[in-house]
Amino acid sequence: MAQRDSGFDPVVPTSPDGRPLARTRSFTRRGGRMPDRHERAMEQHGPIYLLDLPLNGTDTTLDPDYRFDKEGVFGRSAPLIAEIGSGAGDAVVHAAALHPDVDFLAFEVWRPGVAHTITKAVSAGVTNLRIAIADAAWSMPLMFEPGTLHEIWTFFPDPWPKTKHHKRRLVQPAFATQVATLLESGGVWRLATDWADYAWQIRDVVEGCEEFTNPYAGRLADPGDPDVDPEGDRGGFAPRFEDRPMTRFEKKGLRVERIVRDVAVTRR
Repeated sequence: MAQRDSGFDPVVPTSPDGRPLARTRSFTRRGGRMPDRHERAMEQHGPIYLLDLPLNGTDTTLDPDYRFDKEGVFGRSAPLIAEIGSGAGDAVVHAAALHPDVDFLAFEVWRPGVAHTITKAVSAGVTNLRIAIADAAWSMPLMFEPGTLHEIWTFFPDPWPKTKHHKRRLVQPAFATQVATLLESGGVWRLATDWADYAWQIRDVVEGCEEFTNPYAGRLADPGDPDVDPEGDRGGFAPRFEDRPMTRFEKKGLRVERIVRDVAVTRR
């Protein structure tokens, strides 16, 4: 997955003299040469699936004046789900095919992943999916009015495993507050990670956000958690989200005996 960012503010920060401030970036845009079939997919089908976004001087930062018109983009009014860091598109294409009555917007800055997503979408025949090649954490508060999104998905965000890099992790208190602002009342933020200490951080962050309710608070601790979780057997994790397919990324974690933990919280 390539979409990672913890700089999350609906207003572009500036210095006292009005100059834009540098922001902490927690994703790395990866590219490289793609197979010809993926280049063809981008060329032939990109105009259908890719949002034409006005950028603000970089290749991933949105113009702050842009607003997303979901009825104009999708040609209808339907619930909208956004996935931050859609990778190769496994989850979002699968869900779009399962739920044609819902619209999906995938944020991803990894160009090969975008091409994979388009290829899968074309193969599945889905028309209720669009892709934004943009820094989601920076762009979403600008694009969307409060209460716009039905759900937000954050599956397997970069764990930044070194302690000194934990500040770069996407799921932080300020980020949780902004996600809550973007969700409609009753909307759901779904997350998953196979990195244990990040799972506990995610749980603590979402339960510490007063705008969210965790219906699984105090439940579903892993059998080994009492010995390793700083909170013992407190749990707080959700059952595996049934619409999230088993991806190559998840299988890789399972092969090295990492436990995948889901979190799902509801906007009050």
